[in-house]
Amino acid sequence: MELFFWIVIGFLGGALSGAVVGGRTARGCLPNVVVGILGAIVGGWLAGQMGFNQGEGFIAAVLVSFFGSIVVRVILEAVSRRD
Repeated sequence: MELFFWIVIGFLGGALSGAVVGGRTARGCLPNVVVGILGAIVGGWLAGQMGFNQGEGFIAAVLVSFFGSIVVRVILEAVSRRD
Protein backbone atom coordinates (compact mmCIF):
# COMPACT_ATOMS: atom_id res chain seq x y z
CA MET A 1 0.00 0.00 0.00
CA GLU A 2 2.92 2.33 0.69
CA LEU A 3 4.16 1.97 -2.91
CA PHE A 4 0.75 3.03 -4.20
CA PHE A 5 0.80 6.02 -1.83
CA TRP A 6 4.18 7.19 -3.18
CA ILE A 7 3.04 6.73 -6.79
CA VAL A 8 0.00 8.94 -6.10
CA ILE A 9 2.15 11.51 -4.29
CA GLY A 10 4.67 11.40 -7.14
CA PHE A 11 1.97 11.90 -9.74
CA LEU A 12 0.47 14.86 -7.90
CA GLY A 13 3.84 16.51 -7.24
CA GLY A 14 5.00 15.90 -10.81
CA ALA A 15 1.76 17.13 -12.36
CA LEU A 16 1.73 20.28 -10.24
CA SER A 17 5.37 21.04 -11.03
CA GLY A 18 4.68 20.44 -14.73
CA ALA A 19 1.98 23.10 -14.60
CA VAL A 20 4.37 25.58 -12.96
CA VAL A 21 7.59 24.89 -14.85
CA GLY A 22 7.34 25.27 -18.60
CA GLY A 23 9.40 23.32 -21.06
CA ARG A 24 9.32 20.24 -23.18
CA THR A 25 10.85 17.62 -20.90
CA ALA A 26 9.02 15.01 -18.81
CA ARG A 27 5.47 15.39 -20.09
CA GLY A 28 2.83 12.70 -19.66
CA CYS A 29 1.57 10.45 -16.90
CA LEU A 30 4.56 8.16 -16.40
CA PRO A 31 7.19 10.94 -16.66
CA ASN A 32 5.17 13.00 -14.15
CA VAL A 33 5.20 10.08 -11.71
CA VAL A 34 8.95 9.55 -12.15
CA VAL A 35 9.73 13.27 -11.79
CA GLY A 36 7.40 13.47 -8.78
CA ILE A 37 9.02 10.51 -7.01
CA LEU A 38 12.50 11.88 -7.74
CA GLY A 39 11.22 15.24 -6.55
CA ALA A 40 9.99 13.71 -3.30
CA ILE A 41 13.45 12.27 -2.71
CA VAL A 42 15.20 15.54 -3.57
CA GLY A 43 12.65 17.62 -1.66
CA GLY A 44 12.92 15.43 1.42
CA TRP A 45 16.70 15.70 1.36
CA LEU A 46 16.60 19.49 0.86
CA ALA A 47 14.07 19.92 3.67
CA GLY A 48 16.29 17.92 5.98
CA GLN A 49 19.34 19.98 5.03
CA MET A 50 17.45 23.20 5.75
CA GLY A 51 16.49 21.95 9.21
CA PHE A 52 12.78 21.28 8.68
CA ASN A 53 11.25 18.53 10.77
CA GLN A 54 9.77 15.46 9.17
CA GLY A 55 6.30 16.47 8.03
CA GLU A 56 3.47 14.04 8.38
CA GLY A 57 0.41 13.73 6.27
CA PHE A 58 -0.73 13.85 2.71
CA ILE A 59 -0.44 17.62 2.18
CA ALA A 60 3.11 17.76 3.55
CA ALA A 61 4.17 14.88 1.29
CA VAL A 62 2.65 16.54 -1.79
CA LEU A 63 4.33 19.87 -0.98
CA VAL A 64 7.74 18.27 -0.51
CA SER A 65 7.27 16.32 -3.75
CA PHE A 66 6.09 19.47 -5.56
CA PHE A 67 9.05 21.62 -4.55
CA GLY A 68 11.52 18.81 -5.21
CA SER A 69 9.90 18.17 -8.60
CA ILE A 70 10.40 21.80 -9.53
CA VAL A 71 14.12 21.40 -8.81
CA VAL A 72 14.25 18.18 -10.87
CA ARG A 73 12.41 19.79 -13.82
CA VAL A 74 14.66 22.86 -13.81
CA ILE A 75 17.71 20.60 -13.87
CA LEU A 76 16.22 18.49 -16.69
CA GLU A 77 15.51 21.63 -18.72
CA ALA A 78 19.04 22.93 -18.18
CA VAL A 79 20.62 19.63 -19.19
CA SER A 80 18.39 18.99 -22.23
CA ARG A 81 18.75 22.40 -23.89
CA ARG A 82 20.37 21.98 -27.28
CA ASP A 83 19.92 25.41 -28.88
